[in-house]
Amino acid sequence: MVARAVLSAWPWENLGTFKYLLYGPFIGKLLYSKFHEDAQTDTWCLHILILCALRGLIHQSWCSYSNMLFLTRNRRIQKQGVDFKQIDREWDWDNFILLQALIASVAFYIFPFLSDLPVWNTRGVIAALILHIGVSEPLYYWVHRCFHGNYLFTRYHSLHHASTVTQSFTAGSATFLEHLILSAVVGIPVLGSSLMGFGSISMIYGYVLIFDFLRCLGHSNVEVVPHAMFHAFPFLKYLIYTPTYHSLHHTEMGTNFCLFMPLFDALGNTMNCKSWELHKKITSDTGKYGRVPDFVFLAHVVDVISALHVPFVFRSFGSLPFATRIFLLPLWPQAFVIMLLMWAWSKTFLVTFYNLRGRLHQTWAVPRFGFQYFLPFATEGINNQIEQAILRADRLGVKVISLAALNKNEALNGGGTLFVDKHPNLKVRVVHGNTLTAAVILHEIPQGVKEVFLTGATSKLGRAIALYLCQRKVRVLMLTLSTERFQKIQREAPVEFQNYLVQVTKYQAAQNCKTWIVGKWITPRQQNWAPSGAHFHQFVVPPILPFRRDCTYGDLAALKLPEDVQGLGSCEYTMERGVVHACHAGGVVHVLEGWTHHEVGALDVDRIDVVWKAALKHGLKPVNEAMEQNPQ
Repeated sequence: MVARAVLSAWPWENLGTFKYLLYGPFIGKLLYSKFHEDAQTDTWCLHILILCALRGLIHQSWCSYSNMLFLTRNRRIQKQGVDFKQIDREWDWDNFILLQALIASVAFYIFPFLSDLPVWNTRGVIAALILHIGVSEPLYYWVHRCFHGNYLFTRYHSLHHASTVTQSFTAGSATFLEHLILSAVVGIPVLGSSLMGFGSISMIYGYVLIFDFLRCLGHSNVEVVPHAMFHAFPFLKYLIYTPTYHSLHHTEMGTNFCLFMPLFDALGNTMNCKSWELHKKITSDTGKYGRVPDFVFLAHVVDVISALHVPFVFRSFGSLPFATRIFLLPLWPQAFVIMLLMWAWSKTFLVTFYNLRGRLHQTWAVPRFGFQYFLPFATEGINNQIEQAILRADRLGVKVISLAALNKNEALNGGGTLFVDKHPNLKVRVVHGNTLTAAVILHEIPQGVKEVFLTGATSKLGRAIALYLCQRKVRVLMLTLSTERFQKIQREAPVEFQNYLVQVTKYQAAQNCKTWIVGKWITPRQQNWAPSGAHFHQFVVPPILPFRRDCTYGDLAALKLPEDVQGLGSCEYTMERGVVHACHAGGVVHVLEGWTHHEVGALDVDRIDVVWKAALKHGLKPVNEAMEQNPQ
């Protein structure tokens, strides 16, 4: 094992989330001071805690904005997405806030007069500005260039530069030594003006928060500074950097070393000559859509809490499989209000994208929640939004658009048939992806199974599964009360296999069958009819509750994307990293194969094996097989 460089690791690195307990003494001191000492004696603890919270909010807000692709997609500098590796690497981005809080507490202990600073002092603001320009900026520039030397870069600074697609959290992702030096850069104007007798509370708050704001601005990867400002006032380009300017430092590391002021790069002859032309180009192209995706997956929200599982809310939370967590509950009211605003806005929005085999894949979302799909009066409005998304994709030149579970509901739009019939000249191919969903479910059934019990037997998927299995001499107990619909499906099977399809009307008929395929939601009471040791395969949304401890439950049909996927940094609902629902994967295969037909309405049973083989050919894997090869 190679030894790590001195001061590269954080002292609390092994504490994990318990590092936040280091804020405990600040809270304890504040409470003790409030109840046992003179009033206002130790307000500095309160100010440190407030500053830490505000600094975290600034970084989180910038990260949220950067990931709001429906607002920023045309302003992005580096077009690729942030992947899981970068998210994990920047997981502890907020270490520097804790470090500077501890340093601040030492400063208040050494210089007690800092606790008695006035609220405002104009001379302190001026002094801090002079110290920043005269000391902090050149100090940072010089140290930053030193860290790009081979020795320091390899041992310390390479961690920060591992992130080409910068975000606000990238600003905090650095080694312990780097942030010790950065703390000095931040502290010189604050402490210096206070030692001169000009310090004030507002100066400390203002300088620290503006410092963080500008750091996040530079790392945001979204250009927000208008080029017209530099055209009208050319000297400003030397006084304030832009996200484009700093992004060039991450791609061409021998240039643009300044903290916030390009003036020092000009003086040091390290300014990238492309800085302003690239900035002008990016700001001029904001009205254009940019690269058109080859494939769009049209998703929908399941419930209010799951709506928080998007990268622009909490990037780290979105990078893990969805689960309801306690810290989300206070956000429910805000999410509910935003839900109402989304309904009023009623437009699809871009959530995330990734790149596979050189093809850009995007996820758009319909601002409708799961329960709305079961309200009869909401049908027309939902279909209108899906139709508008399809037409928009068609105008842009998208090749394939795939519909998520409820967006292709048979009762809603006939599995997408409604849109294809209404717009026969669509260039974009509409795909429900159910063929691959059926293939995944069928290949999960062990070899040698002679009998299965099927609920939702007359649905699109149920019909296809029944017809496929009966042709392989598997007896299918089809739960349906409609003899007419059962006989219609039975007549579709070759004559010699029709006797393998059996209509049943009660769950009791499956009390000896250990393979259940669930396509319609079943209650715990209905599950009780399954024998001990039964396995529940399922294609029902939402999934059934795992009630029986003596039985096993399969997940919704899904596939693992190939390892060479790029820019994927969020999980699809409850799926593991890199795993997508089979209907999503079905659209991916459709575009990779270059198929030109629509996949809507009833499933073509003869294509199940064709689609399955195509998926495997392109590197998609069954989830169980992928997990065995790459255990977490």
